[in-house]
Amino acid sequence: MIRITYRIETPGDVEVLARKIASDQSTGTFVPVPGESEELKARAAARVVAIRHLEPADRASWPDEAGNATRFNRADAEIAFPLDAVGTDLSALMTIAIGGVYSIKGMTGIRIVDMKLPPEFAAAHPGPQFGVAGSRRLTGVEGRPIIGTIVKPALGLRPEETAMLVGDLLSSGVDFIKDDEKLMSPAYSPLSARIAAIMPRILDHEQKTGKKVMYAFGISHTDPDEMMRNHDLVAAAGGNAAVVNINSVGMGGVAFLRKRSSLVLHAHRNGWDILTRHGGLGMEFSVWQQFWRLLGVDQFQINGIRVKYWEPDESFVKSFEAVSTPLFSKEDCPLPVVASGQWGGQAPETYARTGHTTDLLYLCGGGIVSHPGGPGAGVRAVCQAWEAAVAGIPLADYARDHPELAQSLEKFADGKGA
Repeated sequence: MIRITYRIETPGDVEVLARKIASDQSTGTFVPVPGESEELKARAAARVVAIRHLEPADRASWPDEAGNATRFNRADAEIAFPLDAVGTDLSALMTIAIGGVYSIKGMTGIRIVDMKLPPEFAAAHPGPQFGVAGSRRLTGVEGRPIIGTIVKPALGLRPEETAMLVGDLLSSGVDFIKDDEKLMSPAYSPLSARIAAIMPRILDHEQKTGKKVMYAFGISHTDPDEMMRNHDLVAAAGGNAAVVNINSVGMGGVAFLRKRSSLVLHAHRNGWDILTRHGGLGMEFSVWQQFWRLLGVDQFQINGIRVKYWEPDESFVKSFEAVSTPLFSKEDCPLPVVASGQWGGQAPETYARTGHTTDLLYLCGGGIVSHPGGPGAGVRAVCQAWEAAVAGIPLADYARDHPELAQSLEKFADGKGA
């Protein structure tokens, strides 16, 4: 059985609506029809298996549906769908178990808060090709977070200008660099020209130092064939990673790419906020991320502590736990990418609140490139902050003997500069 948990909000009876979801989203029709037999229902009908009542709310998530009501009953309803009725196709799962519930009358709110899939889904989908272990192997980083940065400005740089900036970043000792998710193949910086300008620097640096910095090029495209051609350009030039805007290219696009990919797929979740920002609507990240992990993304960007956007720290912690928890085995875990306004100052809390792990990509923009001592000092400062975090030493104490960290604390400690 496939088990989905719906957080229902209604001025009416939660249990009635739970049964309606189970009926409407499986065998149900608005009126009895020929062929809707008890045998068919027993084989294909969804069933309510548990209802856990919650504290009622005094305002509606969908105010226009509230009428004159002032009390809104809430409960988590767990509904089981027979695997035979849904199958292992993820588009069918999204359509049957999730997509239609938002249109049901009588609710003032509905949110998908949990999803448990049977092992048949593991056999039906590839999962990550590289994940945590592959990302570490390709970057040569063990025993600490992979330290990454982003090419800025996000838009406007020509290929040679981008390559010059990348050259500075390579000499900083950084492990990972990526195109901003907004950069794909604009007229002023076609992907092919960007690859031709950047990859020789990556490979030359590898020849000189033995370290191949992972560079993730933005290859997203509506047309899967064009996205695959972009992939092939990166691979042919010796690249090993790509940024994929998963919401923009869709599940079909990611599935098409993963089947043929030789690159680390770095998933950017822009657009995700539309689906989750209202706490009574949409779905939890813990549900949504399962689709993309099964499809095969290797690295998953999930924000971080004290981000520059709306997401609270508690949401980040839950996201980190979700992508780090095996669905079926540890191999299906992507590498968590901690990002958004990060610098060394968040390292101690990140380390403490993610279970004292260093299995992550710590992605800093201004926190590295805007360091007073330059990008190299920025990378060293972030590494020093993580050394202190793992050792349990306060950053201010560690900074006494580490000038790069001291400069970083002086510039970014007010939280405004990174």
